[in-house]
Formats: sequence, structure tokens, C-alpha cells
Amino acid sequence: MVFVGYHASHEQVPPSSLLKAVIRAEHAGFDGAMCSDHLAPWGVAQGESGYAWSWLGAALASTSFSLGVVTAPGQRYHPVISAQALATLEEMFPGRFWAALGSGEAVNEHVTGHDWPTKERRNARLEASVEVIRDLLSGREVSRADEITVHRARVWSLPDTPPPLLGAAVTPETAGWLAGWADGLATVAQPPDKLVAVLEAFADAGGTGPRVLQVHVSLEDTEEEALRVTREQWRHSAITESLWDIEQPEQFDALAGEPTDAQLRSGALVSSDADELAERIAALVGLGFDRVYVHGIGRDQGAFLDRAERDLLPALREAL
Repeated sequence: MVFVGYHASHEQVPPSSLLKAVIRAEHAGFDGAMCSDHLAPWGVAQGESGYAWSWLGAALASTSFSLGVVTAPGQRYHPVISAQALATLEEMFPGRFWAALGSGEAVNEHVTGHDWPTKERRNARLEASVEVIRDLLSGREVSRADEITVHRARVWSLPDTPPPLLGAAVTPETAGWLAGWADGLATVAQPPDKLVAVLEAFADAGGTGPRVLQVHVSLEDTEEEALRVTREQWRHSAITESLWDIEQPEQFDALAGEPTDAQLRSGALVSSDADELAERIAALVGLGFDRVYVHGIGRDQGAFLDRAERDLLPALREAL
């Protein structure tokens, strides 16, 4: 059976309200939840960006299902700090926590004042960070001086078993590269041919573990309202250039401009029909994913979760 999870969007909802939402998501019937570790939102209208690690502790303590986070060690976080955070959550909530590690986005990382590296250098930094984190989670003392500098670090409070460390990828190139170190793959919805290429690259490079898909949806009472919400909250997805090199939410807004309805539909599944939306999600999952996390892109998560419990989840369970 495919795992159906809820994506908790720190970029759009205050952390106190998002905590209530993730509790509601468990009651609504979702199998688990995930979030992203952002310092800034994608656009000014989103208006939020709570600290994921504080929120995760509260969310895990307030629910009984699993939670994951997409995070980027290496610049904003030294990997020793990431390892300590990972170890603490897994020790407190064994078997319920996972992380997907990525090479980062300038919108979150530029604040350190360091130069934003090329993708090749970011990957090298991420690989070194993963090695540091795994060594620390195994109880070793770590020192190194290359892509990452570490001096005699050790994490003292360790879980019995380290949490799964998946790799985050959007392109086939990244998916193939991370297959050598990741405990699974996490990616985001794209056109089917691109998702197939990502999955194949991961498998061809020997990748194993769960294949996780995040899907952005705008489910409202009318098609017009669903498009309005997408235009307000998710228009950055219409940007055709790399999102990873943009520093400020205002820049995302300027680059997105005024996208057409067709461009908005390319960045999210837009619908007023829960049955039709469930079929579209199921078709993407059927490409080869084990888990799907559904992100309702409107800011009113209460309304989305009510609709998910009443209409979307039953239809999705039937379609999968």
C-alpha cells in the first residue's frame, strides 16, 4: 500500500497554526508528514518561514506518525550541528523521523555572507557533510579539512539507530549522483517524463530505499478559486530558470511576473474536483513511488484538511 503523507508548509503558515494543522492531518487520515527547512519563503505573499527544527520537536511530541524534513547541511548549518539535531530527534522519537539532504538554495543560505557555490561544488560539500553526519551518528570522533572543516567533533546523545538520510533531487543527474550515499530518493512533482528520468537515473546508479514524491495541489470549491490561490501562493513555480540561485522572495516575485493560467497549472495540480485530482496524483505515484506527500498550497490549511478527509483521501486511497 502506498504511503500518503501531508506536507506542512512553513513558508505559508505560522508555526503555531502549522502545528495544529499537522495534528489535524493525522486525525484526517494521513500516514505521516514532512516539511522543508527554509529561512525565507518563496514569495512575499506567502509571508512566513518558521524554524523547522523547533517545530519538528513539537510536532513529533504532538502526533504519533512519522515526520521528515528536507534540509541542506554545509553552509547555513555546519554538518556537526545537523548531526546533533538529527540525533536528538531520533533519540527522542525512535523510528518516526527521517531527513532528505540536499545541496541547498540561495534564498536560505546566502545569509552567511559566503559565496554561493556552483552546483558541482555544492554537491561536493553535501557529500562531505553526509560523511561527517554518518560518522558522528555512528559515535565516532570526527576531524577533517577539505570541503568541510571539522575539529574533533563528537555527538554524545545518540539514538539506538540513526535516522534514514534520503537524498533530495530534481534532476536525473543529481538523482544518479546521490544514489551512492542516500537511503532513498525524495523529489517533487514534474511532468511524467521528467519524473521517470529521475527514477531511472537513481535506479541505474544502484539507488535503493523509498522513493518519495511531494505533490503541490490547489483544491478549491471552483476552478477559478483554485487558480487564484495558485497565482497568489505558488506563482514562483512558473519561473523557467534555476530556482536554486535566487536570493530574495522579492526576486522570485519579479521573475515570476504575471504567469498565464497554463503556466500556473504546470507548477501545481489545480482542480475543484477531488476525484479528478486523486487520479492525477495516483498517475504520478504509479511511475514508481512508494510514498507521496500532498501539499495544499492555500494558506487555509483547515479548509484543505477538511476537504482532504472528506473527499481527497478516500478517492486517493481508491485510485492508488
